[in-house]
Amino acid sequence: MASSPENNASLSIEKVAHPEGSQAKKSQHAEEAIFYKNCRAAYLTVLKSSLENIKSKEQLGLVLQQAGRNPSQKTVNKYWTSETTTLNFDDFCTILKKEKPPTKTELLEAFGKIDTDNTGYILHDELYKILTTRGEKMTQDEVSTIIKQADFNGSGKLDYNKFCDLYIATSEQCCKTAREKLEVDSRLRQQQFGSQTETSSEGITVSKPSPRVSRKTDHKLAPTKGDSRTPSRPSSAQSCKASISTTISMGASSNRNTKLIEPDTIKEWQCAQSKGCFYLEEDGEIISHKYKLHLPQRSTVCIAIKPLNVRQVEGKSCHWLSVDTALYILKENETQENLQLVSFTEQQNREMFGWKGELGSGIYWLLPFTTGCRLKKVKTQITGEAKLVYRGEDGELALTKEFRATLLDIFETIDLDGNGLLSLEEYNFFELRTSGEKCDEEAWAVCKENFDMKKNELTRQGFMDLNLMEANDREGDPSDLWVTLLSLGYNKALEMTEACPFVIDIYAEKCKPRIKAIYLEAGSWQLNRAICKSVVNKGEAKVMDGCENIIIYTYKAGRRITSVIENKSENKVIIHVNNEQSKNCLSNRGLTVFAVEVAPKSMMVSQHVMPLNEQEEWLYNCVHSLLC
Repeated sequence: MASSPENNASLSIEKVAHPEGSQAKKSQHAEEAIFYKNCRAAYLTVLKSSLENIKSKEQLGLVLQQAGRNPSQKTVNKYWTSETTTLNFDDFCTILKKEKPPTKTELLEAFGKIDTDNTGYILHDELYKILTTRGEKMTQDEVSTIIKQADFNGSGKLDYNKFCDLYIATSEQCCKTAREKLEVDSRLRQQQFGSQTETSSEGITVSKPSPRVSRKTDHKLAPTKGDSRTPSRPSSAQSCKASISTTISMGASSNRNTKLIEPDTIKEWQCAQSKGCFYLEEDGEIISHKYKLHLPQRSTVCIAIKPLNVRQVEGKSCHWLSVDTALYILKENETQENLQLVSFTEQQNREMFGWKGELGSGIYWLLPFTTGCRLKKVKTQITGEAKLVYRGEDGELALTKEFRATLLDIFETIDLDGNGLLSLEEYNFFELRTSGEKCDEEAWAVCKENFDMKKNELTRQGFMDLNLMEANDREGDPSDLWVTLLSLGYNKALEMTEACPFVIDIYAEKCKPRIKAIYLEAGSWQLNRAICKSVVNKGEAKVMDGCENIIIYTYKAGRRITSVIENKSENKVIIHVNNEQSKNCLSNRGLTVFAVEVAPKSMMVSQHVMPLNEQEEWLYNCVHSLLC
């Protein structure tokens, strides 16, 4: 499986001096190239083009099978929900990263749970009973087919070691067949992905934008402009025919220059506040709460967002405090589908980003955003796993002091309105994040009978007792507790490294604003369009030399630089992006050199860049080139 490109630290032009570092980088590039080659081979076995979308649940299952996966109906339903209309190639790559094929060891462990006597065999009758009565039940014909193919010696028993070999060999053969078809059909290679160059002398690798699994609205970024995505192939800079260079020099801590100006009388204004959180998914995707703001009448408002400063323990890192945050303000018109960008929080005061202006009465959507430059997968070495529970002298289970402190931090984060209690709505955001399910009114009533509540809301002590009950249910096994902690961005040392809690403050001069969290999900097409529009409206536009249909917009907002590519032509284009001359820079792409594919009549974010070290000067030097 491919290594995530976001593990790369910066866009520094300094090359690694140690040969083993260079070798590791080449190995990563090679793995990534193989992964994306397998992705497109499988995709083009079923579809005609990388720009063609998967249009049905059945088609998704077929493409996954061509990639060597054997998805259950439950797996397919996870990615093709009642709201899904299409999935694009990026979505497909995302799914493959999540749904890794099982290893033989994992398969043997699963069979071993059935074969408790460790004989190496399972009776056909027993296998039939399990497959037709448990989990996702199979039909009689489906089980008979499996047994017929796997009955290697006609003994009436399944030799599951041989079956595992057959399963893996079949999976690998699917991938191999798809690759061979792609290699043989030069039309597919050239038509869909440009000139096929698997490797280059520079070892350039393509990076993907943060992918997302499609929802109903995910493919409406620009309804009249088509979709945008990154090509899944390495690209050679030597084939560029037109280019444009952008250089911006930034002084140390220059991101503090734009101040958020608050009126002297703001303390007399009416205020609303809500907390939320950015969560980093396994594939690098970032999800967050999304909000509705209601203003009963026209008023001057101040809107601000900043990382939430929860408890800081001596010796523990507070990584999330350095994560960049922003808030995009969109006006709801006749329908939720028709949202209009009003503005975004570009003024800055330390870690706070804000906006001040006048808003008319009505409903607004507040969409939090972080670039992914700082909130990304980072491999850290952890010396030991924190202890969560212990048994006291009386033999009863109890939560450790460190775990209790962490739970208090979690409570502080998920208590969105900050009233010191968890409502059912607040608790359900927590449940959706940690288990994927909601707690209904009936289950909440049971909680009320067993745990401390006030005004039908869960107290801090009730939240502690609920987690203790979970530990007791597993007789002290902390596995489920760790699932919860890891999903909330904590590592095994109880450090929050893959999440960033934040707080939103809204002040209105003439009315009482109301804010409510509505969703917890990945960035939608609405947010992507708002980001592109804000950069186009406020950034510097440069037409690519020799190609007037390609425009690069670059916008500098505080400590962030964002570039957007607009393709006005009737054809898709592949843009090569080179940051090798940048200094002290950190890109959300995680790579110094990459390429992006932009569909006809569309625009997309090229990259977000921030300083690696804010206390030092940084130089943004980016060359966008059109590939032949």
